[in-house]
Amino acid sequence: MTQLLDAPPAPAPTRAAPRRERNTRHLSDFTDLTKRVRAAGLMKRSYGYYVSRLVAFPLMLGALAFASVQVGDSWWQLGIAVVLALLMTQIAFLGHDAAHRQIFGSAKANEWTSLLVINLLVGMGLGWWQLKHGKHHNAPNQAGKDPDVRRGTVAYTPEDVRSRRFAIQRWFSSHQGVWFFPIMMLAGMQLHIGGLQRLFARGPVDRRWTELGLIAVRHTALITFAFVVMSPPIAIAFLAVQVLVFGFYLGMSFAPNHIGMPMVPKEVRIDFLRRQVLMSRNISGGRAVDTLLGGLNYQIEHHLFPSMSRPNLRKVAPMVREHCERLGISYHETSLPRAYVEVGRYINRVGRGNIDVWACPLASSMRSGLV
Repeated sequence: MTQLLDAPPAPAPTRAAPRRERNTRHLSDFTDLTKRVRAAGLMKRSYGYYVSRLVAFPLMLGALAFASVQVGDSWWQLGIAVVLALLMTQIAFLGHDAAHRQIFGSAKANEWTSLLVINLLVGMGLGWWQLKHGKHHNAPNQAGKDPDVRRGTVAYTPEDVRSRRFAIQRWFSSHQGVWFFPIMMLAGMQLHIGGLQRLFARGPVDRRWTELGLIAVRHTALITFAFVVMSPPIAIAFLAVQVLVFGFYLGMSFAPNHIGMPMVPKEVRIDFLRRQVLMSRNISGGRAVDTLLGGLNYQIEHHLFPSMSRPNLRKVAPMVREHCERLGISYHETSLPRAYVEVGRYINRVGRGNIDVWACPLASSMRSGLV
């Protein structure tokens, strides 16, 4: 027995060498694509595109404020609130691009642009969102790692459903396919609250007072404006409609990106190219959809090249699709209505506990990328 305990470890299994070879091959798959993308000049900045929006959006906010003053104390202000919410979502998309360093070559310029856009104009907390979004990009749809599919109000995996201890929780899960889309209206409030919770948390927080100051200016200005121009009932309704429509628009823009795509167990590792492509869904529809979704419709390309400027995502998409087809990697693109159907069906099936997250057409392709 002593000899057995003191014996040297068994030699590595013969599969180790092929695994190392597969890792190297999969790394080169993405390296080859990156070289082609850079050679095509698709990592260059789109200064004109972004500067025009950095100028136009504040001017549009000013025009809405002027229109609101002209309307005065009227329930027509709710129409302006809807327009304001749509504009705020477009501004949030711009902040997303700045946070990914898509706008400027300077990291500092991107950082301050994202702070001014996200905190001062939209009223969210940049630091909290960056931490959350960075984890999502590192492990999209991976249980235990991607905060966007963590256990919460919505169950994204059968394990989440089984963890519900109370009957009322299980009832909500079994009906989540019905209320999933309406609950998107609360996404805006969640984003605002999440940012503030981080800034008020104990311990060191980067840019705490800068972020808090910008958020305070934004919310104070909007609330004060509403109550000065409108009577209290209309002002309250105006603010409520603005945040609810903002949340719904933003939530409905993010929902098609990954929900309903394969979920990955926590312990599984997948090479970068397949991890980003197989877990993401692109939305077709032309330039109108590009504008509507703020470039998030090219989710596959955005995850592969997060610092690529938004206008170049459309240009690189055919190259990425061709590369994936050559490697036998499933590249999923569908229309926006169809994407919502896929999201709703997945959410509904998970909530009822009758889905295997690996039982999908992409599973075979994904398993070929497991390392």
